Amino acid sequence: MPLDPQRIRALFPAFAEPSLQGQAFFENAGGSYTAKTVLDRLEHYYRATKVQPYGVYPASIEAGEAMNLAYERMAEALNVSADWIHFGPSSSANSYVLGHAFGGWLKEGDAIVVTNQDHEANSGAWRRLASRGIEVREWNVDGGTGRLSLEALDRVLDGKVKLVAMPHCSNIVGEINPVEAVAERTRALGAVLAVDGVSYAPHGLPDLKALGADIYLFSAYKTYGPHQGVMAVRPELAAQLPNQGHFFNDAKPRYRLTPAGPDHAQIAASAGIADYLEQVAEIAGREGNPFRRAHAAMRAQEIALARPLLDYLNGRNDVKLIGPADPEVRAPTIAVHHAEPGAVVAKRLAKHGIMASGGNFYAWRLMEALGIDPQHGVLRLSFVHYTSPEEISNLIKALDAEL
Repeated sequence: MPLDPQRIRALFPAFAEPSLQGQAFFENAGGSYTAKTVLDRLEHYYRATKVQPYGVYPASIEAGEAMNLAYERMAEALNVSADWIHFGPSSSANSYVLGHAFGGWLKEGDAIVVTNQDHEANSGAWRRLASRGIEVREWNVDGGTGRLSLEALDRVLDGKVKLVAMPHCSNIVGEINPVEAVAERTRALGAVLAVDGVSYAPHGLPDLKALGADIYLFSAYKTYGPHQGVMAVRPELAAQLPNQGHFFNDAKPRYRLTPAGPDHAQIAASAGIADYLEQVAEIAGREGNPFRRAHAAMRAQEIALARPLLDYLNGRNDVKLIGPADPEVRAPTIAVHHAEPGAVVAKRLAKHGIMASGGNFYAWRLMEALGIDPQHGVLRLSFVHYTSPEEISNLIKALDAEL
C-alpha cells in the first residue's frame, strides 16, 4: 500500500481519543473524521478572529483573509480558479438553492435528466422543476446491478435537454460513474452537467478541469473538514443564473448562490482540507501535483483495503453485494442486502467494535429499483484511506460471527 496507516492516522486526533479506542469506523460515507490541520484552523479562527470578517481592523482583516485562503486552496485542490467555489451550510441546501436558481433560468418546455441512483438531495431538488413546466426525464439504473449505463442515458438525450444531474458514484452502489463521457455528451448538446460528488470526494478530490462537469457538489465534513457544503460552479454559468441572495449583493459572485449565510469559521477551516491532502501526498512520495498524487495514493490504498472484504462478501450466499465486486471500479462504500434489516445487523456489529450503519441512506428510489424495501434497507460498510488492514480483518471476523 502506498500510504503508511500509522503515519496517516497520526494526522487525525480521533485516533488518539480514549473514548474511541477499540472501535473501527465503517460509516465514513456518513461523515469522516476531521484532520488536525482543519481543527487547528478552526480553533485559531474561534480564538483569534471570531469577529465580522472583511472589516477595517486587524482581527477582521485576518478573518477575511483566512476565508479567502479557503476559497483559493479548495480551488487549487480541484484544479479550478477560486471564482468556481461556493460554500453553503450543506450539500443538500446547496442543491436546493441551485435547483431553485435553475427554475428561473430554464424555460417551459426545456427538459432535464435525473437518475434514480442518487441520494434524494441531488434528485428531488431537480424533480421539483416539473411544477414549473420543465420536462423531467429519468436515466434509470439496471434493476439487477444498480449500474447507470451510457446506452440508457443516450435513450433520453436530445436537443431539448438543458441539464443532466448525476452522482459521481452512488452512496449504495459505489460504482464510479463515467462522468467524463457524460460531459462529452452534454457539451455536444450545449447542456449543463451537475455532478453530486458527495460519495466520491472523500476518496480523492477530482480534477474538475479533466472531469468536465459544470457543477460539482460535495460535503466538506466527508472530506476530513467541517460541516459545510462545497459547490463548484463554472463562473460563466453562475453569472447567468438568477441571484438567490439579497438584491444588493447581485454583483458579488460568492453571495448569489449561497443565501443562507455560511459559517465564517468553518469556511476558514476548510483550507485545512488542502493542507491535509498535501500531507498525504508527502507520505505517498514521488513528484508531481500534490493533489493528484494524494488522489492516486488514496484510491490505491482503498483498492488494496477493499479487495479482501469484497472477495469475502461476494463469496457468501446469504447476502447480496450491491454494485461491482471489483474494487478498481468502485469506491469503498460497500452495501449488502441481507434477510435481516441493515440497521439490525449494524447494531450487532457494534458489539464487536465495528461502527457501521443500516438503512436506505436517502436513496429511496434506488432501493425500489433494486427490488429492496427501503424500510428494510441495506447494511453499509464504508471506509476511506485511513482505515487499517487490521480493521478490515476485524470487520470480516465480526461479519462471520453475526451474519
